[in-house]
Amino acid sequence: MPPGDLAKTASAMRTALIGRPMVRFDAPRLIGPVPQAGRMVEVVETYGKHLEVMWDDGLVLDTHLRGRSAWHVYRQGAPWRRSWEKLRASIQTDDFVAVCFDAPTVETYRQPDRRRHPGLGRLGPDLCSSSVDLREAVDLLLAYPDPEARLRDAMVDHHVMQGVGNVYRCEALWAAELSPWTHIADLTHHDAVLIVNTAAKMVRANSGRVRRSTTRHTKDGLAVYGRRGQACIRCHDTIESQSVGRDGRMLYWCPGCQVRLDRRQPTEVREMDPHPAAAKYLNELPWRARDAG
Repeated sequence: MPPGDLAKTASAMRTALIGRPMVRFDAPRLIGPVPQAGRMVEVVETYGKHLEVMWDDGLVLDTHLRGRSAWHVYRQGAPWRRSWEKLRASIQTDDFVAVCFDAPTVETYRQPDRRRHPGLGRLGPDLCSSSVDLREAVDLLLAYPDPEARLRDAMVDHHVMQGVGNVYRCEALWAAELSPWTHIADLTHHDAVLIVNTAAKMVRANSGRVRRSTTRHTKDGLAVYGRRGQACIRCHDTIESQSVGRDGRMLYWCPGCQVRLDRRQPTEVREMDPHPAAAKYLNELPWRARDAG
């Protein structure tokens, strides 16, 4: 597959798959663990003749495209341009299906993460299990080796807690009104209990579900994840997103109401602006309203 065509295909796959729950995965010759329905595709990248797809739990699908190998993207129900017998992998959402044809190698692996290496200590409690003691996760979070690490990163470190993933990271931070840029050193015990319990509640409530839901107030059941550019259901500010970490996962948050423990806020608010309209705007900011109350 020519590099130019591969780049166009990857772009089409990002549009069709990223931020949408996967409803089915097929790969008759797959080597490695099977991606699970309900997971969200977060990254589609190419290098050389390889195309990789990464889900929100860190599982990566690698396809080596040689000769007539190719990925196609179809709307659900549209006819395929190649036969079913040529299928090597398919990723389906409600609206689209991405199909890999004739790839000689289709393999999955876990995203490497130095912090998750077994030699660096045992894993933290799995929040999916109702029998685990959440106090252990709270203690591990507060005792994180790097006090200046961001809370968003510690939440998906399996040495602190397991089962969170990127979707619940974004949703739990929003529910707790905590900034993704919070430093571990700034957390109180109450904050740590809040974020661990919030994440555990979300993970357990969605156990076994194909479609994850953390709120009843949006069509897709999520408060911030995948909703870049839309209005926050709590403060009506515009939801933002940014690629973070070595694996480039998209972080979603609301800059209007997720401001607690954000060291950046004082430098971002222009206190010196004397214009009446600017003063009115500053006084109506959500965190100003809370302080005034």
